[in-house]
Amino acid sequence: MRITFDAVPLISDKITGIGWCEAGQTMALARLHPEHRYEYSFFTSGDASRIERIRPFAGKNIRINASSLSGYAYRASSSFIPVPYSYFFGGKSDITHFFNYIVPPGVKGRTVVTVHDMVYKAFPETVRGRTKLMLNMGLKKSMKRADIIVTDSEFSKSEILEYFPQHERKIRVVPCGVDLERFCPCNDNERIEQVKSSLEINGDYFLYVGTIEPRKNLERLIGAYNIFVKKAGQDSPKLVLAGGKGWLYDGIFRKVEELGLTDKVIFTKYVPSDDMNPLMCGALAFVFPSLYEGFGMPPLEAMACGVPVLTSGEASLPEVTGDCAVICDAYSVKSIAEGLYRLYSDGNLRSELSRLGHERAKKFTWERSAELLYDVYRELM
Repeated sequence: MRITFDAVPLISDKITGIGWCEAGQTMALARLHPEHRYEYSFFTSGDASRIERIRPFAGKNIRINASSLSGYAYRASSSFIPVPYSYFFGGKSDITHFFNYIVPPGVKGRTVVTVHDMVYKAFPETVRGRTKLMLNMGLKKSMKRADIIVTDSEFSKSEILEYFPQHERKIRVVPCGVDLERFCPCNDNERIEQVKSSLEINGDYFLYVGTIEPRKNLERLIGAYNIFVKKAGQDSPKLVLAGGKGWLYDGIFRKVEELGLTDKVIFTKYVPSDDMNPLMCGALAFVFPSLYEGFGMPPLEAMACGVPVLTSGEASLPEVTGDCAVICDAYSVKSIAEGLYRLYSDGNLRSELSRLGHERAKKFTWERSAELLYDVYRELM
């Protein structure tokens, strides 16, 4: 087979979860099935650094096919004038896979699109206006153009069917994975302390990793942490929030100031990829009481590191964590606070969740994810 991967999620200077999902699946697929021909295709908009960013993902098995034209201009114009994608990429491909919701017009061969979630429908107030406009304009056409729609969880499949029931026969579930070499228990205390020092973290801490935005339920988490501190005392663990600023983040920062927690809540600077494992492994517990996730990779990564997890019972999160985490009510500040205190006060619970979570994470490998995706490709051919 000749397979083209649309690589837009991989060329950003700060890759999001969608990009890591594409990287994990495509790299494992090319490694497991080198008998096929693969390529990463993308517009550079004249930025040659994008080619350099993608080289580590491409390795020896995936060819790079770049056009110097503006990707933004193509996406904007193709909404009104159906300029065929095959003019630029995939002219000889059997399958082209788009990992970020949108399928452009005029794709040659068979087409796969990954639709990660329906947050723009379920929680439209938490989605950036530009993203919401893109999805409102393009997703319906994209799913109609696609031969198969891939999604990350059974929960996301049910969400897609709620809004687009006509596509039931097209949908296949391919869970994400976790890089068990990148996310694993770290016993190098010197390295952990080095990373903590670089981020100005002292002592014990609860850790959240993800975008700083309302959908992640961070205002309730901060309110719950305030209750926890009053119960546990001022020497209690800090709360570290590590992630880039998303949509409508001002209220989250304001909440910390209003509650007088500026010396207890730490918003980190950008955390380099190499520092993420020591940062996770140094945490007392990982906290992720999100309102909505199509999959929820951060809790899985924490479990792979052997770090006990607190998460909510919403959306796909129970599907990922199973019975290997403390589950709280995402809409109850009191429930989140009780979960924090349980993890803080019960060392035996932390040890048990560490063991159970680490074992569960082993079931979510990128190799397994890639084989499920390969089954989709074979079904198409």
